[in-house]
Amino acid sequence: MYDELKKKAEEALNKKPSIGEDIDLNAFRHDAPEYEYDPNLTKVLDEKEKENLESIGIDVKRETRAGSFIQTDHSVVQCNVKQEGIEILPMKEAMKKYEWLKDYWWKAVSVDTDKFTAEAELHFDNGYFIRAKKGVKTKFPLQTCLYISTDNLVQHVHNIIIAEEGAQLDIISGCATSHKVNSALHVGISEFYIKKGGKITFTMIHRWGENIAVRPRSGTIVEDDGVFISNYISFEKAKSLQMNPITYLNGKNATAIFSSIVFAPEGSNIDLGSRIILNGEKSKAEIISRTVSNGGNVIARGQLVGKAPEIKAHLECNGLMLKDKGYINAIPILEAHHNNVDMSHEAAVGKIAQEEIEYLMARGLTEEEATSIIVRGFLNVKIEGLPKKLESQIENSLNELQDKFF
Repeated sequence: MYDELKKKAEEALNKKPSIGEDIDLNAFRHDAPEYEYDPNLTKVLDEKEKENLESIGIDVKRETRAGSFIQTDHSVVQCNVKQEGIEILPMKEAMKKYEWLKDYWWKAVSVDTDKFTAEAELHFDNGYFIRAKKGVKTKFPLQTCLYISTDNLVQHVHNIIIAEEGAQLDIISGCATSHKVNSALHVGISEFYIKKGGKITFTMIHRWGENIAVRPRSGTIVEDDGVFISNYISFEKAKSLQMNPITYLNGKNATAIFSSIVFAPEGSNIDLGSRIILNGEKSKAEIISRTVSNGGNVIARGQLVGKAPEIKAHLECNGLMLKDKGYINAIPILEAHHNNVDMSHEAAVGKIAQEEIEYLMARGLTEEEATSIIVRGFLNVKIEGLPKKLESQIENSLNELQDKFF
């Protein structure tokens, strides 16, 4: 099997991505320093780096987490779990332990999708395996962190997450680079498998550096009555970020909800979206996107494909332009293959209405304060499945955003 995958990857290594900016893979180094296992993160990270992790939802002390996985460059520096019935392992270790994992390897994402998936297979560094056994539900969220601390490094990870029948996983994933890193490339493959009646809530917070290229490639397969909730948050400049995860609702009454909140400062190039294929009878899907361009470039994609009877799906893409620089390109797509479907979409991009600003200014606010309040309200979307502490951390991020730009 692995020889066949390698062959397909080699053939696809020069296959340019169908969407998004192309990246020169040869511009990055593959060799990384080895870091020792450091469960308390006292040796690997300095205080500024720990603060950086806290800002993306990572509990460094693990007091409010059921389990934790942290990979720095190519080294796993923390991997532990507190709750019985929940398993977290480095991906390389999990592949050796479980022969059956080959049945999940590259099944939700194709290895020959583009040069980035090919590169991830041929230069597999590590990643994480997470599993909730049948009927087990996380009492506290799990956390994962993929961190780059070496300048000009390419990091390849492959993750597999499984919620078995009736199980539930709540995962907070924080991705960032050290303040010491000027440029780097992150290539991340994530495959989610949700069995009958299972549920995964996956919240990803990005805080990459200004000159970082990021290429996640994700796929999800959901069985009968399964639920997948994906939340994405990014308030920092990203030089080049492109992702368009796909979810297959194969089971009856399967559900998927994607929410994204993005603020793009000047110099950002962000191309993100979500695709949901509704194959299961009475399956349901929702995609909600909120983007603000403060001079950055944003493409917000959303695609819903209805292939079964009695499905319900809604797509909402809203964008706010704060400057004449940059752009927002909203691309909503609805595709029906059955006559008994209920699918809808709405998309709107524009500037802040002058009457809204004048209304707030008439009550004693400056124009800058009025703009700040409107932007904050636009981005302050209720996200499902977040623990209270993470909600407060997102609130703090919004406060930082106000202080930084307004």
